[in-house]
Amino acid sequence: MIPLFKVMMSESVQEPLIKTLYSGYIGQGEKVEEFETVLKEYFGNDYIVTVNTGTSGLHLIYHMLKTKLNLNEKSEVLATPHTCFASNSPILLNNLKLKWVDVDPKNMNIDLDDLARKITNNTKIISFTHWGGMPVDLNKVKEICNDTESLFGFRPVVVEDAAHALGAEYNGKKLGNHGNFVMYSMQAIKHVTGVDLGFIVLQNADDYDRSVLLRWYGMNRRVNRLDMRCLGDVIEPGFKFHANDVNAVVGMENFKRLNFVVEKHRENAKYYDDNLVGVDGVTLLERNPLCNSSFWLYTIIVEDRPGFIKAMKERGIMTSQVHERNDRYTCTKEFVCHLPKYETIVNKQVNIPVHWDVSQEDREYIVKSIKEGW
Repeated sequence: MIPLFKVMMSESVQEPLIKTLYSGYIGQGEKVEEFETVLKEYFGNDYIVTVNTGTSGLHLIYHMLKTKLNLNEKSEVLATPHTCFASNSPILLNNLKLKWVDVDPKNMNIDLDDLARKITNNTKIISFTHWGGMPVDLNKVKEICNDTESLFGFRPVVVEDAAHALGAEYNGKKLGNHGNFVMYSMQAIKHVTGVDLGFIVLQNADDYDRSVLLRWYGMNRRVNRLDMRCLGDVIEPGFKFHANDVNAVVGMENFKRLNFVVEKHRENAKYYDDNLVGVDGVTLLERNPLCNSSFWLYTIIVEDRPGFIKAMKERGIMTSQVHERNDRYTCTKEFVCHLPKYETIVNKQVNIPVHWDVSQEDREYIVKSIKEGW
């Protein structure tokens, strides 16, 4: 079976991991700080904070925004249902009001025309996922925010879920450098894994300093790391969201191969773009020239998705829709609304293997299998 995902674990992990495991210190320490330095250099941004998972990072962002923006249960977060529920669960857990935005069938990202239509004076946050690693049109998002500020006197805060998009760029800049809150995931099957790990990219010193405290109960772990009495005042209670040295070492060593991994994803995606165009029963997604996707997923629209998945499985190819629509869960039923564009493709979208370990022979076989029909 050609798997849909393949964990990339660098052999260079072994020595520093064993050294850390037997060092006598495996909590949040020097390795976490070292990895954060690596990330800051990569993004060209000094305001990067590691957390134990990307989901924790989103929860931390929404928690900070609640007090920063004086939000309440009427405050609307416009969000996409086409994502992992980890993207939207933190919104509900912070007692904010979800408002679903339609999905653009051309790219499976949030529909920006519908987003603009649904903004009201209660809209405080815009949240979206860069589906499969393909960036949302951030220029258009900025225009929408400008228009909102002119109309209502308030500029919505943008939260980008870049869990799929490590290595992706918009308009020549890595995601995280466009003025928004951004979360990245290094969960088990992402481009680069820390086993379970994540980080958030912020835009100013105040948010950075606050998040550093809130990820560890409200205490400055860098100061109190070796003082088990946890001395010092706690001004604002926080969480246990911090990363540890073990995960940081795994993430840091695998991060060295990020460029290799992403380029392999892009090479395989280009092969599919070139060789699946015009195939009966298959519709390819559009490519925005401003977007340089990292292609964590390669999504296609197919007729008879159950038949497609069954036929591919019989031919030794794993395929999947990956995520269920978030607007049909029991806990989100109060926010249900009609999403006409999403309805046209939600039961047709499917993903085929595009990962770094898909060989030339594999991708040729995948294309051949799809062309044979289902």
